[in-house]
Order: sequence, then structure tokens, then C-alpha cells
Amino acid sequence: MTDLPADDHHRPHDLVGIGIGPFNLSLAALADGVHGGLAATFYEQRPAFHWHPGLLLDGATLQVPFLADLVTLVDPASPWSFLSYLRSRERLYPFYFAERFHIERAEYDAYCRWVSEQLPGLHFGHQVDAVRWNAERAFFEVDFTQLDHDGEIEALGRAYARNVVLGIGTEPYVPEPLKLLAEAPTVPVVHSADYLAHRERILDAEHITVVGSGQSGAEVFLDLLRARPTGAEKLHWLARTEAFTPMEYSKLGLEQFTPDYTRYFHSLSEEVRDELVPRQWQLHKGIDADTIAAIHDELYRRTLHGAWPDAVLAPGVLVRTAGRVGATRIELHLEHVQQADRFRLTTDAVVLATGYRERPLGQLLAGLDPHMRLDTSERPRIDDHYRLVLDPCVTGSVYVQNAERHTHGVGAPDLGLAAWRSATILNSLTGTEPYPLPRRTAFTSFGLDGRERHRKVPAPRGLVPLSEVR
Repeated sequence: MTDLPADDHHRPHDLVGIGIGPFNLSLAALADGVHGGLAATFYEQRPAFHWHPGLLLDGATLQVPFLADLVTLVDPASPWSFLSYLRSRERLYPFYFAERFHIERAEYDAYCRWVSEQLPGLHFGHQVDAVRWNAERAFFEVDFTQLDHDGEIEALGRAYARNVVLGIGTEPYVPEPLKLLAEAPTVPVVHSADYLAHRERILDAEHITVVGSGQSGAEVFLDLLRARPTGAEKLHWLARTEAFTPMEYSKLGLEQFTPDYTRYFHSLSEEVRDELVPRQWQLHKGIDADTIAAIHDELYRRTLHGAWPDAVLAPGVLVRTAGRVGATRIELHLEHVQQADRFRLTTDAVVLATGYRERPLGQLLAGLDPHMRLDTSERPRIDDHYRLVLDPCVTGSVYVQNAERHTHGVGAPDLGLAAWRSATILNSLTGTEPYPLPRRTAFTSFGLDGRERHRKVPAPRGLVPLSEVR
């Protein structure tokens, strides 16, 4: 991937990327391997690459195998693979003997940072402010602000692009009843995304409450439990779900994170897609079975001398409202859904493992509002090549990464589909096929017309079209 010369900055790039998280970093790494070169540049407002730094707990692992790195599932021979990273660090043999299929999050973060520090065309400390279409010159104008290490403005700039890709990621979600408390500096109410930065302060609290039943909530609860003295843990773990439920991790269940399922989901009607996504929560909002086992083992160990740990695990509970008690204590007003009963819990610190939401695109893309096509819920329409559906007068393309769950399903934020989506975007952008993609990726046939989608692959025997049934 080559940047344009400094004296030629008015000439449009082939691609400008906004945001440098794992998904756009994957795109940049694969773009680097496009034959003939691609004039591409990527902007990120943070000073360096960091991936969920608040949750890089000791021993916490990815929930996908190491093969779900930035490039391997599309280009195993890429110099930007995880194995190439290990080779560059002379760690291939230790990794070989470690026999780890799931690597630690901290190692994945270090790998991505290694790639980000070597790839050309990545610009950190650059905040993109606006994107608009220049109809006269037939390219996108991308306005940005260059920031110093303290986040102060250094300079303003503008880049030009034939195509744009948005990879601005998600942002921590704080439930409405707890927003004011989370914003108050004197009250220890923090999102799990910032957990490590506040860990010591939270551990100093007499009583701690964790809210959220997913993987992050489980990992934070386990970390707190291990750090508290036996018999004086003083922990509550609250969850809206009816139980602390394991994540769906069966082999056929995981085929819902394949390109085959993504194509199938995109082919469904908007109404069906909207009904389907909430029902698939256990595919991505459950807890890893090993983490559940570790929590139970730690709780069981603390019963060795006959007493039970002072830890309350309460599923089926909603936080209705919250407020202060005195200067620093917090009162949570709770409701047990099944019992239809309400009660109060006073605590000294709260960790919100309440997930993430897609960052809104409205402000960034306000200049494209007249050209965007929306669905019935006022969300951007996105085609099967991950492009925003725009007026035909806009001859360039705006691609999105991890902003398309409503059109492409629960696999949108999954690292295992990162390389495939990046390759799909590059194939579409170049109009060629720098990265040939497999025609079939799952044993499951998602929909009775699956044979048409895989027409070059022998169809499963025994399926008879309904029109032929007598």
C-alpha cells in the first residue's frame, strides 16, 4: 500500500479509512498485498493502537482461535499474520509447545500494535470531522484535525478519496439510570471498558456490584472475587438474563459466524432480520464455559472451612433507578422480573459490564445525508459488499465495518469474519479479485435455496423443492 507523495495531496486516494481498530487494520494489511499497489491511507484519533485496554486482564483469552487474526483466513501467507508476528519475535517454538488455540487478549493487542507500527499509510492522532461528496470533482472530501499527544489541536487538513471505509467501531453503553452517576468523578461507577484503569480504586471499596451477564461481567466478577479475602468478599453480581448462561459454542452453532450465514441473513427481509437478531443473543452475549467453571471453582474453594462466600449472584434482576447515598455510596433500585418484587441495594462501587453500541454515523456523514438511502427504521441501507446505498450520482463508495448488524447479522463484530469482510471490500473496490474467496464455508444450508448460492458445489442429497412434493 502506498501513500501519495506529500506534494500531490490534492490528488484523491483510492481509499481513505476512518478509524484504526482491528477491522480497518485488517483492511489496511490486506490492501498492502494488492498487486500493483493501492493508494490508501487510514486515520485514527487515538495516539496509538489499543484494543479494549480496560479488559486486558491477566489470563483473559480471545473467544475465537488465533487463526482469526487480521489476514490468515483469507491470505495465510501474508507477512501480517499472527504467526509472522511470532516469528519476528522469535517465539514460534514457545507458541508451538504451548499448544494454545485461543491466545490471550493482551497478546492479540500486542500483535495488532506490531502490525500498526509497521504498515505504511496509518496516521494516528488524526480525528476525522466530516465526509462529503464533491460532485464536480467526483471524489469524497475528508476533513480531519491533527492532534498532539495531549489531544490538543495541531493542524487542520483535508484528504480526497475515490472511496471511503468507516471503521469507527462501537462505544461503551451506559444504561440511562446510571449515566449521571457514571459521569460523576467522586462516585466509582465505571464501565468495564475502563475497568483496569480504575481497578485499585474499586478494590478499595467495601462493597462492589457488577452489572451485566456477559463475558466481560463474568471476567470482572472473577477478577474481583480472586482479589477479595475469603469470607469478606462483599460482592454482588446482577444480570437481566434469567441465568448466567454459557455462550453457544457448538461447532454447527458457530457456523452462524460464517460468510454463508452472513449472505443468507442479508438476503432476508428487514422485518425478519430485526426479529432474528435479539433471539441470537446467546451467540455473542453468553459466557465462555471455562470462565463459568473458573467462577464456580473459586466459589467452591471458599467453602472449604464450612462458610459460604459473601457473594450474591442474582440473575433476572433489572436496575430501575440509581442515586447517591451520602457523598460516595450508591443506592440501586432493583426489580426481580419473575418475582415482580422490588428492593434496594446499597453499594460502594459499580462496574457496568453492559456492552457496547454502534457509534452513530450521523454527525460524521451529515454531508452525505441527501444521498443516503435508509430503511424503514431510519438506518442506513447496506448492500452485500458492505457499501452504503447512495444515490447513483455518487460514483464513489462508502464501505462500513462493524456498523451493519441490522443488515448482516451477529457476525458483524466477530473477529473471525474480519479478513473475509476486508477481502470482500477490496474485491469490490478494485473490480477484480485480489483475494479469491471460497464459494462455501458451512455444512449447514441456510435456507432451501442454498443450492443456488453454491451451484458449483454438489448439493446435499435428499432436499426436494416444495413444488416437486406430491
